[in-house]
Amino acid sequence: MTQLMLTSTVENYLKALLKLSNQGENRVSTGDLAKALHVTPGSATSMIKTLAEAGLAHHKPHYGVLLTEKGHILAVHVVRRHRIIELFLVNVLEMEWDEVHAEAEQLEHVVSDEVITRMDKLLGYPTLDPHGDPIPTADGMFIERPLHPLSQCEAGQRVQVARISDQNSSFLKFAESHGLTLGATIEVQRRNEHAESITLQSNEEEITLGFTAANRIEVEFVK
Repeated sequence: MTQLMLTSTVENYLKALLKLSNQGENRVSTGDLAKALHVTPGSATSMIKTLAEAGLAHHKPHYGVLLTEKGHILAVHVVRRHRIIELFLVNVLEMEWDEVHAEAEQLEHVVSDEVITRMDKLLGYPTLDPHGDPIPTADGMFIERPLHPLSQCEAGQRVQVARISDQNSSFLKFAESHGLTLGATIEVQRRNEHAESITLQSNEEEITLGFTAANRIEVEFVK
């Protein structure tokens, strides 16, 4: 087993594998990994081999990639840092939620563990980041919530926005402009299966989303 320096590139691969594998439960294809990281399949294959040699991933040709226990622990560590930094940027530095993802991508690799610990304490040991993603605990545990894609909701249901899975700046700005922010209560007016769209009452306005966009918004049912 070779010793591998944890560079920002290595950490980004581990984080991407964790996300694509649904927190480490499923194998990830080389193509999906390359697409997520905007690299060539050849580059992804080369890094996968490096991770496997370092004992951070299991790789079997044509069967995909799976993080080892060691790789999973390191990936969760990076995710925790990223999400705490995002929340710090929003709550303390008062940055917009559509700005912080890119900033956290840079800072997660250079901020010390001591600073992350102090951020966590200052924020009151939060469990969610600004987009509704769970912040892993210090011992690597994720808090599970029964969330549902907005795209699957039925007419007449009242739901509360709990997570935005697409952290692209333009999508976050779009969501905010229509009142689709965390904690917002919306009512599903109707579905159109032929047009693959869903119409909502949000922030005193009616808005129609395609199923693709609505799938990026996760909700909790309001009793």
